[in-house]
Amino acid sequence: MSSALLVERKTAGTGVATLWLDRPDTRNSLGHGFFDELPAVMAELADDSAVRAVVVAARGPSFSVGLDVKELGALLAERSRPPGSKSDDLERSGGRGEPLSPAARAEATRRSVRRMQAAITAVADCPKPVVAAVHGHCIGGGMDLATACDIRLASSDAIFSVRETRMAIVADLGVLQRLPRIVGAGHVAELAFTGKDVDARRAKEIGLVNEVYPDRNALLHAAASLAQEIAVLSPLAVQGTKSVLAANDGLTLAQALEYVATWNAGMLASEDLAEAVRAFLEKRPPRFTGA
Repeated sequence: MSSALLVERKTAGTGVATLWLDRPDTRNSLGHGFFDELPAVMAELADDSAVRAVVVAARGPSFSVGLDVKELGALLAERSRPPGSKSDDLERSGGRGEPLSPAARAEATRRSVRRMQAAITAVADCPKPVVAAVHGHCIGGGMDLATACDIRLASSDAIFSVRETRMAIVADLGVLQRLPRIVGAGHVAELAFTGKDVDARRAKEIGLVNEVYPDRNALLHAAASLAQEIAVLSPLAVQGTKSVLAANDGLTLAQALEYVATWNAGMLASEDLAEAVRAFLEKRPPRFTGA
């Protein structure tokens, strides 16, 4: 348990863990705690052999309304102040009593952004499949998180928005890099340029989500069922498939085929494959162990 996130493991018989965004009083706005805790939580889930699939869901009325403006907005505003402003006497460099230069401020901002990017990337880099269950608002940083997941499902009340242009900034936590791999270029441009709200119906039409469910309860049930459907399969095969899909980026077709051939040269000797053959011959469900 943490201040921003809650992990619920129901792995016995399911292999599924749910990562809850757990700041319902702020509509799951993303603050320092979220970005500090997310990489460690994802690493823990990645290392837990009992976890074979992860659902990312949220407590309260919204999936996430994006960055916590009270926490991170103040930081951005402070960094953007021109040198010589009144705030300079509050921000000194290296304890020498000297105001930070514009370059030093810019570097500090770059480090902050890179830290937040790394937190979101920890979701994309998780070797286990990650299913996002989106209800209510999924805005700004919420979109960064949702697009870092492998599969997205939504309730009928879900609202999606790449909101940053309406806040006079460029989205910088990954949505502009990941969204083009999910939906077509024209849809990416429309969402990113306008910052408009997109409802669940439109999100499904453009391929942002796989399916829409009538309410949050139906959504959570469907996400858990989909994750369990994945979790009963061979973790070696599922995680290998995720790795191969990720490796396709930046490779030519020939290189990608070579990659998967090399992968299977090492992985076809698994006990799970032998179990799949035995189960087929014995006409029973296989029992995969990941060995």
